[in-house]
Amino acid sequence: MKGSVKKSIVTRVRLAFLGVTLFSGAVAWKISHIQYQEGAKWRALEQERRISYQPVPATRGNIYSDNESIMATSLPFYRVAWDPGVVDDAMFRAKVDSLAGCLARFFQDRSKDEYKRKLMAAHGDRDVRYIRLNSRQINFQEKKEFATWPIFRAKRKGGVIFEKVDKRFRPFGGLAQRTVGFVNEDKNGAGLEFTFQQKLAGKPGEALFERVPGGFKPVYDGTEIKPQPGYDVKTTLDINLQDGAEDALYRALVANDAKYGCVILMEVKTGEIKAVANLGKAEDGTYKEDYNYAFADQGRTEPGSTFKLASMAAVFEADPTLQLDDVVDTGPGRMLIGGAVKTDSHANGRITVQQVFERSSNIGVARLVQEHFAGNPTRYTDYLKKFGLDKPLGFQMNGEALPYVKDPRDPSWSRTSLSTMSIGYELKLAPLQTLAFYNAVANGGVKVAPMIVREIKQADQVIEHFETRVLNPKICSDATLRKLHAMLEGVVLEGTARKIQPKDYTIAGKTGTAWKFKNGRYTKTYSTSFCGFFPADKPKYSCIVVIDSPSKGGWSGAEVAAPVFRDIADRCMARDQASQRPMLARVPARRTPVPLVRAGLQQEIALVCDRIGLPGQTRATGGEEWVRATAAVDTAFVARTVSLRPDASVAHPGRMPDVRGLTLRDALFLLENRGLKVQASGTGRVREQSVAPGEFAKRGLLVGLILTPTAAPTAAPLALPAPVHTEVEENTLLIPAESGTRSKALKPAASATRPTAKLATAKAKASGTKAEKPTSASPETAAKLATKATKKPASSSASTKEKAKNKPTAEPKGKEKPAKSKKPATPTKVDIRTTQRSAAPVSRPSAGTTTAKNRKSA
Repeated sequence: MKGSVKKSIVTRVRLAFLGVTLFSGAVAWKISHIQYQEGAKWRALEQERRISYQPVPATRGNIYSDNESIMATSLPFYRVAWDPGVVDDAMFRAKVDSLAGCLARFFQDRSKDEYKRKLMAAHGDRDVRYIRLNSRQINFQEKKEFATWPIFRAKRKGGVIFEKVDKRFRPFGGLAQRTVGFVNEDKNGAGLEFTFQQKLAGKPGEALFERVPGGFKPVYDGTEIKPQPGYDVKTTLDINLQDGAEDALYRALVANDAKYGCVILMEVKTGEIKAVANLGKAEDGTYKEDYNYAFADQGRTEPGSTFKLASMAAVFEADPTLQLDDVVDTGPGRMLIGGAVKTDSHANGRITVQQVFERSSNIGVARLVQEHFAGNPTRYTDYLKKFGLDKPLGFQMNGEALPYVKDPRDPSWSRTSLSTMSIGYELKLAPLQTLAFYNAVANGGVKVAPMIVREIKQADQVIEHFETRVLNPKICSDATLRKLHAMLEGVVLEGTARKIQPKDYTIAGKTGTAWKFKNGRYTKTYSTSFCGFFPADKPKYSCIVVIDSPSKGGWSGAEVAAPVFRDIADRCMARDQASQRPMLARVPARRTPVPLVRAGLQQEIALVCDRIGLPGQTRATGGEEWVRATAAVDTAFVARTVSLRPDASVAHPGRMPDVRGLTLRDALFLLENRGLKVQASGTGRVREQSVAPGEFAKRGLLVGLILTPTAAPTAAPLALPAPVHTEVEENTLLIPAESGTRSKALKPAASATRPTAKLATAKAKASGTKAEKPTSASPETAAKLATKATKKPASSSASTKEKAKNKPTAEPKGKEKPAKSKKPATPTKVDIRTTQRSAAPVSRPSAGTTTAKNRKSA
């Protein structure tokens, strides 16, 4: 029994030993097979994985403003790495100490000894082929400095590696930050950067990289494919107007402690957006460009009273016989209309259609819409669709909100929807979509698509040009447009926005104050707005201002948003040269002396002479840069021409040029480029030089220059008289100066004393007429004139009020307007207009009956 157990154990041990032996033999065989028979295959695979082609990103294109100021560009930065394996041992030991000192002084994060130990450890380990010297990125100028350091100056043998990293840079900081936008690492973003990603990004290249401990090292083997830089995007934005819009909006947001706000400024004819500002309140209480409220979903809200323009346009289109002086009864300020109670901020009583719009009467607009469309609400929404309010504009930037205009087929439509929509509720529009409709009214009914990108460029070559796109050639009739213009002007002249009425130009627009809908009900949190265009008689710009949820200061559109509109309009008109010409025409023309022409750059002299109307007569062939007047006297005074000849003294290097007659800037340019030192005294042009022209002038020679003014200083100009403004009935400010005499003479400013004969003669000269000969007056006559002058009002506003008191309150009896064709009366339709429009009692000041005519003449 014991023998059999022992035998069994020995057998098992032998079998186990045999198995281990066989397994060891198999492992040894496999190792030898891989090492010697498959070695070439695995070495090639390892080489393939260690060295591979990787994409090289292209330089991103720039974003420009309308005058090609850079709004966003890519600047090159570099990561500094080192390959210690390519550095010769002798050179490394001799210069490692100096290199460590340079690194320590530049980065200032480690001592010289620490950098030296890091460099020596990397150089001593032959397996290390890549080491990042510092995580900080350096700019191009610093890169050039690095290339001059010990070891690194040996270029490839020095082992330095500069890895380029492009960083996006905005020269104007946060200006139009959200409009310019961004693109993150996940290729998501916003604004122009994201919308035009494919154009701006360019086409990446390829290069060979080797995987080494610590990262990838580029291998320059000549097979690199260079990346193609991205295209540039030229926008329509005006930097100055953009800055002004953001400044005005920011001050209003801070003053009213609002939640967010946006401004859009657009050219009427072209639809080019000149400024778009979006500012939202951050958690720390500051305002930042955090969202595109101007056209995106978060900015899409119920427009409120600014939508009343579309409602009135639909009413006028449906009933062309409706006139601005027709009377509407708005009652005591609270009325049930279409199943819903409509209220006004105060009781208006019986007022005209013009006043309904000027005072932003909810009851008046709702009654007009209800009267004309109650039997067929689809007709009302069809007009809104004709105006293009139900469709997106196809804006060039991604993220435009979809407008929501309710239709009678909508499940949420109710009998109160018609009257509620008429005053800007139960529908949603983005500010840009509201502005596009107002812009169409200003543009003679032509609705154009807003445009923010004008060109796609590559250097000076235009790749793609965007033209103005017409969305609707005529949104309504000319008669309707004239009525809409008159109402919009009336809002600023006598309505809710009369506080922003300017003196030197006119504004047409509409205020808006909409309740915010929260938690299923309307709350007393407001969205304020003002939308309009200017100048009203010749519209050039349209603009909308939206400020949401003001919590202090004002709460209405007239108090919060309208002043921002006025501020932006003032900035635009101050920069508009056409609007300044009539103002400059008031200044009497003065003959100014022609500037003295002596010597200088041929191109600059020719440019100045061309601008001031002096044709230059030059014997220069065109190859010479520096020229000189032929006569010592000022030929411009005698023959009003400038005769120039080439300056031969400049063409001889090593000799002293003749700098007499040159400006100090030109003299410094010529002398310092020849290595000469200059010591100048005085102001003006060079009169004398210490070294005579034509003498040898060695580098480093000190040359003294004496300058003298070219003309005696002139006296300060006389102060201009205060501008004389026209009355409301006649806006002649924007009539060009060359269009002849005005139809009406400007009202002279009031004076407390009788003008003297000398002053009368000066005024006659300024106006181009012959002055009357002054006559002598008796003491009694002089006393009467003095008394009359002292009683004369000192301001034009007082005389205007006096005229208003003398105007009739109604037309004389027996003088009736021609009868109009009346529509057949129906039992379901109540005509809210009166048959005797002019004789109806209206809650209007005594001068109110002539206001409509005055507006037409304005």
